[in-house]
Amino acid sequence: MPNLLPVRPSLARDLQPAAFAERPTAISIGNFDGVHRGHQAMLQVVCEAAKLRGLTPTAVTFAPAPGAYFARLAGKTPPTKLQRLRDKLACIWAVGIAHIQLLRFNASMAAMLPDEFCDLVLRNGLNAKWVIVGNDFRYGKGRAGDVKTLHAWCAAHGIECYVMPAVTAKDVRFSSTIVRDALRDGDVVTAAAILGRPYRISGKVAHGDKLGRTIGFPTINVPLWAPLPLSGIFAVRVHGIDIAGGLPVMGAANVGVRPTVKTHGAPLLEVYLLDFQGDLYGRRIVVEFVARIRAEEKFDSLEIMTEQMHHDISAVRSVFSETA
Repeated sequence: MPNLLPVRPSLARDLQPAAFAERPTAISIGNFDGVHRGHQAMLQVVCEAAKLRGLTPTAVTFAPAPGAYFARLAGKTPPTKLQRLRDKLACIWAVGIAHIQLLRFNASMAAMLPDEFCDLVLRNGLNAKWVIVGNDFRYGKGRAGDVKTLHAWCAAHGIECYVMPAVTAKDVRFSSTIVRDALRDGDVVTAAAILGRPYRISGKVAHGDKLGRTIGFPTINVPLWAPLPLSGIFAVRVHGIDIAGGLPVMGAANVGVRPTVKTHGAPLLEVYLLDFQGDLYGRRIVVEFVARIRAEEKFDSLEIMTEQMHHDISAVRSVFSETA
């Protein structure tokens, strides 16, 4: 059977039917926020099915996520995203997916009937020959479509359809919601177990207000896309710093709005790097969360906050000495 897979992973925001005329697709559909172990298992099944059938392993996802779109439409706060879009795409490609179709979720898509979505995206847009979804999959206007309607549509059009059972451990279903809940509790260990990797945030180091250096704790600052599900002081490993061997640098991170020095501050990730100094402005780094030290607090003065920071650094060093 000829190898029909693209040489390099690809991404498209608009449907390009001609691209798949000669290389049909095996498809998984989902939000994939966090790309946790349940998502990874489904994406691996897609890759295996595509390899057996000579298809292009493809993931269909949305920007914004449907839940975020409908929340904003109702004037509500959208669900917290676990990661930036670029990081989600990288995690999907890392599993082995060759093509990601990033669909714009807007009023037009929200109004599509289930069969309209399948006709436009699966059959006409991506030339799907094999489709997999989770057993709680819903789609189409008013969430009218489910696994039964999808299976019926696929059968009518000669497309294989597979419904993936829930991926669980100790009767707990892996989900993005459980990851968010764990992070809100500061439980980065449980979050890592569900994700299949430590929880990470990436971004470019930006200039801050330089307050840290005036009190003896210069930090690198990474602006955040939105409030995160976690906050507080953490022991972290920072990747992407150019040191010998490419090893990560240990650090103490604050995730939050810095209530001691800011009123209504924007969410920010600040990291004090242990045993490292250097100019990192503009560098893209990855911050990996190891353990939570304490919650973010508002102190009565900078002096009290500085004294607490000394205790935090000692606690961070203790975490890494225990894990060494």
